[in-house]
Amino acid sequence: MTQQEFQQIAATIPVQPGIYKYFDAGGTLLYVGKAKSLRKRISSYFSKTFTGYKTHELVQRINRIEFTIVDSEQDAFLLENSLIKQFQPRFNINLKDDKTYPYIVIKKEPYPRIFLTRSKINDGSEYLGPFTSAGKVRELISFIRQYIPLRTCKLNLTQNNIQKGKFKVCLEYHLGNCKGPCEGLQTAADYAEGLQQVRQLLKGNLTPVINVFKAQMTELAVNMQFEKAEMVRRKIEHLENYQSRSVIVSKHLGTLDVFSILKEHNTAYVNYLMVENGTIVQTHTVELEAQIEESEEDVLAFAVLNLREKLNSAAHEIVLPFAIEYPDGNVTITLPKGGDKKKLLDLSLKNVNYFKEELHKRKILQLEGRTDMEKKKVLYEIQQALQLPEVPVHIECFDNSNFQGSYPVSAMVCFRDGIPAKQDYRHYNVKTVTGINDFATMKEVVYRRYKRLTEEEKPLPQLVIIDGGKGQLGAAMESIRELGLVGKMTLMGLAKNEEELFFPGDSESIKLPWDSEGLKLIRRIRDEVHRFGITFHRQKRSKGTFVNELEQIQGIGKQTATQLLKEFKSVKNIQGKTVAELSGLIGKAKAMLVFNHFHEPEHGEANPEQAAGNIDN
Repeated sequence: MTQQEFQQIAATIPVQPGIYKYFDAGGTLLYVGKAKSLRKRISSYFSKTFTGYKTHELVQRINRIEFTIVDSEQDAFLLENSLIKQFQPRFNINLKDDKTYPYIVIKKEPYPRIFLTRSKINDGSEYLGPFTSAGKVRELISFIRQYIPLRTCKLNLTQNNIQKGKFKVCLEYHLGNCKGPCEGLQTAADYAEGLQQVRQLLKGNLTPVINVFKAQMTELAVNMQFEKAEMVRRKIEHLENYQSRSVIVSKHLGTLDVFSILKEHNTAYVNYLMVENGTIVQTHTVELEAQIEESEEDVLAFAVLNLREKLNSAAHEIVLPFAIEYPDGNVTITLPKGGDKKKLLDLSLKNVNYFKEELHKRKILQLEGRTDMEKKKVLYEIQQALQLPEVPVHIECFDNSNFQGSYPVSAMVCFRDGIPAKQDYRHYNVKTVTGINDFATMKEVVYRRYKRLTEEEKPLPQLVIIDGGKGQLGAAMESIRELGLVGKMTLMGLAKNEEELFFPGDSESIKLPWDSEGLKLIRRIRDEVHRFGITFHRQKRSKGTFVNELEQIQGIGKQTATQLLKEFKSVKNIQGKTVAELSGLIGKAKAMLVFNHFHEPEHGEANPEQAAGNIDN
């Protein structure tokens, strides 16, 4: 939609608060946003020049605008968040956090058990959490079982079964880890008191639990049961030591949430500290990708709402580095300048910086902490092993991807100084190739890539890796010759299974030592192009953007195409089937349509006698 086209509809857009939705020409939802004034906000997309490529690309794709008026900014905030979760538009902020978090469940049953689960179901049980660390949950359960005697068996402890004497105490009772409710040695009220202690402990509030044990110890000492009193005293000591290991800033802080953000270009990292009774009970950091020019305030507001909802926060105060719009008027936003809350905010920022650095380290093939020369050493090793004319500081790798012989796409990844340069990654929808032809596909995408770099006068890579056999490498070289780039960069193939490297025209391959740093980097590049290509392929399939070749056959619908693919696994296999083989699955009439489609001249010559004979069979 051009600025002129927008001006024709601008007057029809209301000035009230609400949400707006951008659609492309195909009706795909591109972006959902919120606004205090819909007209002012939407107009801003068409009246200013954006520096970001993705924002410019979004505006170019907008074909239709829809909006919904709401009563307040808070309603717009909540509706925007709900629509983003439901439709996940490609240009909205992407929260890269798809983990399932563990809960501690108090099972709805007589004398409830407690255990870890990742599935929260509507069975009447009480679910505490979720927790960001499964290891922490296991540690908590182990700690609880050590100091609060609860049953671990799966017996059906109804009063009727207990009264009938159906059960006998087990070893856990004799070890002191259970009080024997199965034989009626523990009342339901006493068991419930133990569960209440568990709830307090999980909230970081150990004082009530310690007070209960102190009362027990005093009572045992009064009754001259000194050995049991000593056992309880040790429990108290261990609980106090456990409490001292917790991160406590101030017992007077109460319950609150702390968030900090670190934003670099279109990527942001947000840390969340959950504080209960002055104790940090959980910490979690997430990565977010802002697809267009989102402000820090918008990204943080999105993360705060999603993380609080995901981790079931009930805190009525949020500590932040700067103000944001938040939809719940009952929640206080605090921007501390000093004191304990500022210390918590600083701690959160320290965590988010650490997370970003660790993530970066994992992404650069463990080249972290080394000098530039040490990083280049791996590249020098590759240069020497492959006898390259230059150090390959700029490497690009191509890979084709298809699904069951259909839906061809390609991907290219770029590494600079041995580190992924994600801003230079590229996806390719194949344009000129009909059907599945890996060689022609590789020729097309290599030609498109380096024709563009040449036209834009951008530097060429020193090394190009073609993930595939000699056929794909030969096809890529055809494009390089057509572009007149022979000798300006080095192309090599990488065999998919043997990890052998070969150059155009060579009969012998090169094998680098399996544990060499150079081969590790090449493996990393190959794995990255696989990941990048497969992710793109899945997205395209899930959005229904591929058209199955079978569905293009006149008279063959989606159901029949799916039936054929399910049975024969790929379009290529279907192409090789006889009419009789196809007829057994989809009937003679449709079988003839499929057979004739694949045996028209562009698909190769058919064998009329064979086809006719198979019909007779």
